Amino acid sequence: MKTLDLKPIHVVDHLVHPDEFSDISWSSSALEIFTDFRHHQPQVIEHTLSALEAGALMRKAHVKLMLVVDRDDEFVGTVSAMDLSEQRLILHTARGIRREELRVSDMMHDRTAIQGLEFNRLSTATIRDVVETLKQSGQQHCLVVDSDSHHIRGLISSSDIARRMHMPIEIARQNSFVDIFQSIRR
Repeated sequence: MKTLDLKPIHVVDHLVHPDEFSDISWSSSALEIFTDFRHHQPQVIEHTLSALEAGALMRKAHVKLMLVVDRDDEFVGTVSAMDLSEQRLILHTARGIRREELRVSDMMHDRTAIQGLEFNRLSTATIRDVVETLKQSGQQHCLVVDSDSHHIRGLISSSDIARRMHMPIEIARQNSFVDIFQSIRR
């Protein structure tokens, strides 16, 4: 075993962040822009939390998507900042539900309605492949799953990709029949 030399850091004052580097390109591996839950703690929120509290928590944490869990810490869906927006709250209150009574479970996307990327496919894909997939699906975020292990392995965020690539990535959300039907039904 050897001892490493320690150096004084008094002359160093800049703290680096991943988005300061230009070390990826469109042809880089998609794994470069993937938030792997084997190495990063997922951002989770309980389904029983007040929608108002959840919105405040997401703003404070500067996140646009959280995974929703039940009391056993099992995945039940996702909720985005857009889902908790003032416009969505107004839609629910128009149905006679008081703002204070709204829960994350009222606003979230149930796991049965969510599609994700298979980790095996992601490991052979490029960043360009992922961005095209996000654009085609109209999704800002995409979960990555390992079906063999029955795990949600991680998350891809278009805003994280844009930050790392130092360029805007425009993804137009596509309203599906289900979105339209649910907004009318609510």
